[in-house]
Amino acid sequence: MPTYDLGLEHVSLSFATKNIFTDVTQGVFEGDRIGIVGRNGDGKSTLLKLLSEEMTPDGGRITRRGGLVMGVLEQRDSLEDGATVREAALENRADHEWASDSRSREIVQTLLAGISLDAHIGDLSGGQRRRADLARLLLRDWDILALDEPTNHLDIVTIHWLAKHLKNRWSAGTGALLVVTHDRWFLDEVCDRMWEVHDGVIDPFEGGYSAYILQRVERDRQADVAEEKRRNLARKELAWLTRGARARATKQKFHVKEAETLIADVPPVRNTLELRQMATSRLGKQVVDLKNVTKSYPLRAGEVAPEDVPVDESKLPDTEAAASGDSAPVRTVLDDVTWLIGPGDRFGVVGANGAGKSTLLGIIDGSLQPTSGHVKIGKTVKFAVLSQRLDEVEALGTARVKEVLSRYKTSYVIDGKEMSPAQLLERLGFESAQLMTPVSDLSGGQKRRLQLLLILLDEPNVLIMDEPGNDLDTDMLGVMEDLLDTWPGTLIVVSHDRFLLERVTDSQYALINGKILHLPGGIDDYLRMVENGEDAGESAHGGQSETGTLESAQAQGGSSADASSEEEEKALRQKKYDASKRVTAIERRTAKIETQKEKIEQKMAQQAGSDFAALGELNKQLQSLESEKDELEAEWLELSEFVEG
Repeated sequence: MPTYDLGLEHVSLSFATKNIFTDVTQGVFEGDRIGIVGRNGDGKSTLLKLLSEEMTPDGGRITRRGGLVMGVLEQRDSLEDGATVREAALENRADHEWASDSRSREIVQTLLAGISLDAHIGDLSGGQRRRADLARLLLRDWDILALDEPTNHLDIVTIHWLAKHLKNRWSAGTGALLVVTHDRWFLDEVCDRMWEVHDGVIDPFEGGYSAYILQRVERDRQADVAEEKRRNLARKELAWLTRGARARATKQKFHVKEAETLIADVPPVRNTLELRQMATSRLGKQVVDLKNVTKSYPLRAGEVAPEDVPVDESKLPDTEAAASGDSAPVRTVLDDVTWLIGPGDRFGVVGANGAGKSTLLGIIDGSLQPTSGHVKIGKTVKFAVLSQRLDEVEALGTARVKEVLSRYKTSYVIDGKEMSPAQLLERLGFESAQLMTPVSDLSGGQKRRLQLLLILLDEPNVLIMDEPGNDLDTDMLGVMEDLLDTWPGTLIVVSHDRFLLERVTDSQYALINGKILHLPGGIDDYLRMVENGEDAGESAHGGQSETGTLESAQAQGGSSADASSEEEEKALRQKKYDASKRVTAIERRTAKIETQKEKIEQKMAQQAGSDFAALGELNKQLQSLESEKDELEAEWLELSEFVEG
């Protein structure tokens, strides 16, 4: 048996009637970067508690190298409400101590920005407490770091920073990292091994999340037919990973030929043109038009801004500034925004915490009124909002799931198939026995899935989703994405999960300083903008969606050199946007070529041995299509690399 730095030896553990682990042997070596995935309730967080010796197994033992120190970030912090941020997060370090060290200074500057060091932990929001706890952990040296859902409450920029920090925290072959998270981009970015926790065992996989999906598809392909549903979802996700931008950056992790074989019969994740046509028939041409919309919140002296109002986090924690109580009389969340949302548009929205994303959603659905400007909502629009809260599900109380479903139609057509609400719920991971469970007894993840189902059963034609991935494991995220792939309406998604956002939407936008900017290159564009210090006063390069338009803001100030640089940057973004549209067109043409080839091959089979002249003509057509496909694939590869560059 190998000698682990930290490990489980023949460990077994049970809770009541559920076996969590059965005779599990697995361990961590120095240099490991391990991502841990599995269904909610299968034991991911329990595994971290066992390894940190916070929990004792029923059988077997936990082994640990002598002198090893392990830091753990739990989902719920143990910070004392009465302690100050300086006491809890900085552990009473003097300012010169953390500020004189570049790594410590970066941690404090990133995670505690905008938080007074003299504020009490009990007065912080949930997101601020999470940042304080994470700062506490990262400011100390550990041999092994174990992080349980570290990206919760963090915005995309901070998640990007955390990934970079963890990749550079130790030199190669030293330290070790264990990460439990549903953020698939984060797993791919920081991990080179995966553990899947399921059915009482831990299955190891080499590579990050993308490589894990490939290996799991192969394993599932050889498994019992009872795993068919799960296998198909994994294959669909693999298809998106392999064809999408993320895969082009990580293809060295794949056995490309094996991946292509596995997904050969998997169609594109959605037919955008067909969905747009269906949406237009349901909605007409007008959905929601925002014209010159401004939304401001008046603030009295000393008044705290609403949680959704942007806060200047550009400075290091400043006790004197925080104590002074000074604040602007008006906080503008949306600043003269014009945004036209059309039928079938699938838009993703990103922005820092407090940038005003939830306010934007409220303006779109009419629940909030703008301070100035106009919002025009189409007459046929039927909104549904998947909020971060579960109030509408909690209100169902002790009603059983089956009783709740009986209030809806008996059948729905999903992806061309007629399904009952119970069948749809089963597709979302519920078992038939759980239909008799009172809603109040469901777990957070189950309530989240029920919330999504009830919204879809209302048959809206405009769906607004605010952090839809909350409380869902990676498998259930795949199920939700699969459902949304065939949903024929207008979709607006706000999320810090960049994998989910780029997976279910066709265009992404950033809300920065009250302006909405189009991101032709996806989330990477947003990260570059933030890194380069760009703001919403700079042009959104005339961003246009296929059915909606976005008016850009006017460039402000700067030297002629800066203006020239900005113009070059805008031109580059526009070229990338045009290239991404061409990539989509090539993919559609390639799919048509494959269909044409199949028809020609069928005709050739029918003509075999009878009409050689006809066979020669058909073969000529086939070669012509092959030649066109080769040229298109070469162009696709070149454009894809340009878009990713």
